[in-house]
Amino acid sequence: MAVNEGDEVVLSMVDVLEENEELENEASAVLGGSDPEKCSYPKGYVKRQALYACSTCTPKDDDPAGICLACSYKCHEGHDLYELYTKRNFRCDCGNSKFKGFECKLYPGKDTLNTSNKYNQNFIGLYCTCKRPYPDPEDEVSDEMIQCIVCEDWFHGRHLGAISTESVELQEMICVSCTKRTPFLWAYAAQLAAPSVTVMSPIEAEVDMSMEETEGKKGVKEETENKTPEPSAEETPSCKSEGQQPSTSTASDQELIVNGETACKRKLDQAETETCKLEKLKAKAFVQKNTAIYLPYNWRSKLCTCQRCKKTYAESEVPFLLDESDTVLAYEKRGQSSQESDTESRDPLVAALSSMDRVQQLEMIYEYNDLKTELKDYLKRFADEGKVVTSEDIQEFFEQLRSRKRRRVDNDHHYYT
Repeated sequence: MAVNEGDEVVLSMVDVLEENEELENEASAVLGGSDPEKCSYPKGYVKRQALYACSTCTPKDDDPAGICLACSYKCHEGHDLYELYTKRNFRCDCGNSKFKGFECKLYPGKDTLNTSNKYNQNFIGLYCTCKRPYPDPEDEVSDEMIQCIVCEDWFHGRHLGAISTESVELQEMICVSCTKRTPFLWAYAAQLAAPSVTVMSPIEAEVDMSMEETEGKKGVKEETENKTPEPSAEETPSCKSEGQQPSTSTASDQELIVNGETACKRKLDQAETETCKLEKLKAKAFVQKNTAIYLPYNWRSKLCTCQRCKKTYAESEVPFLLDESDTVLAYEKRGQSSQESDTESRDPLVAALSSMDRVQQLEMIYEYNDLKTELKDYLKRFADEGKVVTSEDIQEFFEQLRSRKRRRVDNDHHYYT
C-alpha cells in the first residue's frame, strides 16, 4: 500500500510487485498473440499483430514502414522504436526496399513492398488530431489515449468531442473523422452507443436528421411524379418471363420482358429493404453529431448483414466491422490464453513439481518461498537507499545464497555424524 511520508509518496515492495504483475498481464495481452522468435512475414497480411516503427532505419522524411515483434527484438535491437500497439491486415516490412539495403535477419529476400499495408501518422511517432508524440513532454494535461477501431490512430479523450461516461476498456471508439466516412453508423449509435458527455456546443455539434428525412421524402415525391407508370399486372409478365427467347418475340414482347425484369428486381429490393436492420433504424429519429462514437464490444453482432449493407461496408472500406474476432479485445484474449498455456508448458518449476511426490513438492515450495522472501528483502535495501541494482549485485545475492546453503549442508552433515 502506498503511504505518505510528509509530501512524499512511498511505495511498498508489494505495490511494486503488483504494478509489475499488472504490466506483465498487459504485455501478455498485447504481445501474447504475436511470435517473439519468428518474423511474421511468411504468414502474409496478418489479421492483427503487435507492430513497431523504427525511426533509426526509416526517419520521418522517409516512407513509413512497420516491423513485427520478432524483428523489433532480433533486427532492431538498440534502435529508436515507436510502439504502435496492434494493427490489422499488415505484413512485416523489415528489410524491404523502404530500409535501403538493411536486410532482415529472420527472413531475408522479402518482396520490395507490401502494397496492401496501410500507414498513418503513428508510424512517424505522431498521434491524435493534435499531431503530437506520445508521451508528449510538453503536454501537462493527464489524459487517456484511445484508439479508433476504423483508422487505428490514437486520440486524446479531450480531442474526441465527447467523453464516455463508462469504462472505455469495454468499448470500441470511432473517431470524428471516421464517423463522417461511415455516417450510417449513427443510426446504430442512437440505439447502441454508450452514454457520453459532449465537450462542445450542441449547436455546433448536432445536425438534425429530421431535415435529411424531409429532403428524402421530397426527393421520393419528385421521383414518383416524374416516373413512367408501370405496366399493370396483366401487362407485366412474371419473373419466369426472363427465360423467353428474344429471337422469337416481337418488339412489344421484348419490351414487356424488360419491364418484367425491372419489376422483379424492384420486388427483390423491396423485400431486402423490409428485412434490413439499418433501414428500420433509419426510420427512427436520431441525431448525428460532430463527435466520436463509443459502442459496447458486442455491438458488431447487431450490424445488418444484408447484401446492400455489405456493399456499403465494402465501399466505406470497413468490411472488418462484421468480424467480431477483429476486435482488440478478442486479440488480447487470444494472447492471454496463449501466454498462459505457454507458461504452464515451459515453467521449469511446474515441470519439476509434476515429477515429485507430495513431500518433495512441499519442500520445493517452501524453498521457493524462502528464496522469494530473501530476494525481496535484498532488493528492498536498494529501494530504501535509492540505488540501482546491477548484475554484480544479483550475482552477489546468489553467491551469498549458495554460501549459506553450503554452511547449512555442512552443519547437517556434522549433526548426523
